[in-house]
Amino acid sequence: MDNIEKVCNDIVQWLKLKVDEASGEGLVFGLSGGVDSAVVAGLAKRAFPETSLGIIMPCHSDPIDEEHALLVADSIGLKTEKADLTHIYDELIKMIYIEDGNDLAKANIKPRLRMTTLYYYAGSYNYLVLGSSNRSEFTVGYFTKHGDSGVDLLPIASFVKRDIWEMARFLNIPEVVIEKPPTAGLWQDQTDEEEMGFGYGVLDDYILNKTGPKDVVKKIQRMHSISEHKRNFPPIFVPQNE
Repeated sequence: MDNIEKVCNDIVQWLKLKVDEASGEGLVFGLSGGVDSAVVAGLAKRAFPETSLGIIMPCHSDPIDEEHALLVADSIGLKTEKADLTHIYDELIKMIYIEDGNDLAKANIKPRLRMTTLYYYAGSYNYLVLGSSNRSEFTVGYFTKHGDSGVDLLPIASFVKRDIWEMARFLNIPEVVIEKPPTAGLWQDQTDEEEMGFGYGVLDDYILNKTGPKDVVKKIQRMHSISEHKRNFPPIFVPQNE
């Protein structure tokens, strides 16, 4: 990425502008222990040093994720709150359980609970909610509709994963967070690249240069096509004039 300092400074100024336009007072976001949320946290902290808040929301999560989230917070001096959603998730599943139901549909409840939690904090403090989706994920629809995409601002959705890793180093995010395998944390030992079926390097190359193995390119293009609805508002029926 050319001139990473300028890019990060531009994002910081954009965040200030958007919060001001909304007559807001700060920013709130999920702090997952992953590199994307860490970069968002670093940018938010620069934009609003006193009114940025990271929410740690475990839900049958690997304890190392909370440890890494706190490590990030400590490294940048970020205020955090913890909202353990495990019990709420379990109780909801008991109430709506469908025998032989779809495991992914069940897992997607987690980011939707997190979205609800973030908006509770946002409404309470007059903050805007930040999302941590990057361009790579956004392109193939690797996010939960009305979950981690349920936000007010997407500060890093124009940048592919390799850019995010570069930003993380510029923002002095702990190396252990930068180096850990990316995961959405939907289930134990889940990783982004294993679930997608290809690596971020291949995906980024396709996005930036339209190159890659034919079978992978075909899969990326299909994922992009079938996830188009996730990047847009729902279609609105328009009655025809009689």
